[in-house]
Amino acid sequence: MHYYKRNLGDYAKKTGRLTMLQHGAYTLLIDSCYDREKFPTLEQAIEWTWASTEAEIEAVKFVLSRFFTLGKDGEYVQERILAELLDYHSKADKNKTIAIEREAKRRENRTNRAQTVDESPPNHKPITNNHKPSNTATAVAPPDGVSQSVWNDFVKQRKAKKAPVSDTVITKIRNQAEKAGWSLEDALAEICARGWTGFNADWVKEKQTFAQQAADVARTTVPIAPNHDAALKEIEADLKRAVPMPKNIREQINAVLKKA
Repeated sequence: MHYYKRNLGDYAKKTGRLTMLQHGAYTLLIDSCYDREKFPTLEQAIEWTWASTEAEIEAVKFVLSRFFTLGKDGEYVQERILAELLDYHSKADKNKTIAIEREAKRRENRTNRAQTVDESPPNHKPITNNHKPSNTATAVAPPDGVSQSVWNDFVKQRKAKKAPVSDTVITKIRNQAEKAGWSLEDALAEICARGWTGFNADWVKEKQTFAQQAADVARTTVPIAPNHDAALKEIEADLKRAVPMPKNIREQINAVLKKA
């Protein structure tokens, strides 16, 4: 018992003539009795109050003789403390019994409660609104025109970089690939080969074909209109027929560059 009421008026009436040393001994004895929920012998009283000098031991003996009653078993008992300890345990036992009965009744109600038609079975794991949406379809099925192997490599790399794989991401990459004149599969393969997270047409300008480079040079150096220059028409025709470098050729080039 770690709490008890202390009536200052009653205490002052009973202990008004005590010395400061005796007040300390009495207070320590009261606190110890409530805390340990038992009463001391003379030796225990001296130990509980940490009395060490002759004056302190005499103060403990005086308080015991004045405010406690010596029992047959050698313990010094105070009637008021004993009554409060008994009342405390009585209430504690009553509260414990009420709690046990309440829990038993709750269990009985759960057992006897009729299950409604719309109610989930007892072992059913409820689905809540905070469940994360599944990205299984996006992660498994590659977009049109992309092989499964390239798609698997792309998804694996995105996960390693903790980057999401969504329709928005694929649409952005597809737009940049078309801007660069690449297919979506070539763009995804390039992302995997270079360890990129995304794709930007400006990053692959240096990968233009000879026909594309020649067309760019002609476009910036020849001032006359394309319809009047047969050579420029031929270059532009080559540009339209130009296709991205095959994947296997690109991988061979990358392998040679890595070795160098």
